[in-house]
Amino acid sequence: MADAETELETGTTVGRVRDGTFVQSLDRGLAVIRAFDAQHPVLNLSEVARATGLTRAAARRFLLTLVHLGYVRVEGREFSLRPRVLELGYSYLSGLTLPEVSQPHLEALVSRVDESSSVSVLDGDDVVYVARVHTKRIMTVMITVGTRFPAYATSMGHVLLAGLPDAELADYLARAELAPLTSRTVTDPGALRARLGEVRAQGYAVVDEELEEGLRSAAAPVRNREGAVVAAVNLSVSANRTSLRRLEDEFVPPLLETAAQISRDLGCPASA
Repeated sequence: MADAETELETGTTVGRVRDGTFVQSLDRGLAVIRAFDAQHPVLNLSEVARATGLTRAAARRFLLTLVHLGYVRVEGREFSLRPRVLELGYSYLSGLTLPEVSQPHLEALVSRVDESSSVSVLDGDDVVYVARVHTKRIMTVMITVGTRFPAYATSMGHVLLAGLPDAELADYLARAELAPLTSRTVTDPGALRARLGEVRAQGYAVVDEELEEGLRSAAAPVRNREGAVVAAVNLSVSANRTSLRRLEDEFVPPLLETAAQISRDLGCPASA
């Protein structure tokens, strides 16, 4: 292009576009932040300079500016990111809807385990599906976004009910009509309360043919920035193909990882 020149510095992703609209110092400052990752959480000045292609003097200025702004911590000669950098990503993520945040994580989970996965929220006494990824298997349960099921008979419902404040849960148990959808459906309010207590304690729910015969599922909570349960993510499997033990041993761990990833994208602190 006649009005722009793009250069790429050796060993870095810092691009320079000289057309009067490009702020090179901002580009370089962001490159310094990107130099830190899971494999390199702590770097010294030379390592930052090498990773970004900047001179040591320039890298030092950017690092000390980021320290002053609260994005980087310095201890002796080593630098690391501070939690404040999460604000940069959260500004973007806060503009996304729950389905948009969840969808790529559901796709990755389904690709990993080859079973269908969904995200739902609690609406009244029902769970409502807001995101769904089907397995590629020919025979599959065709649940779509917008599908509603009674919360008391589903794994996602158990997670969402377990996440309610005690007063709200008591109101639900007092008014809900716990109809026997299968021979395994829990219909006693006291027994359901005990089950929900177990879900709170272990951090996930498993439902064995309580909504529909032949269908097993597991669910985990999705939490928001305050650590409150705002949604649930599940995996549903065929009882003929997957034992209850296999569901818990093989499928619950990646399910919990996915729930944690979605929660982090919603701003939930790792300790919640």
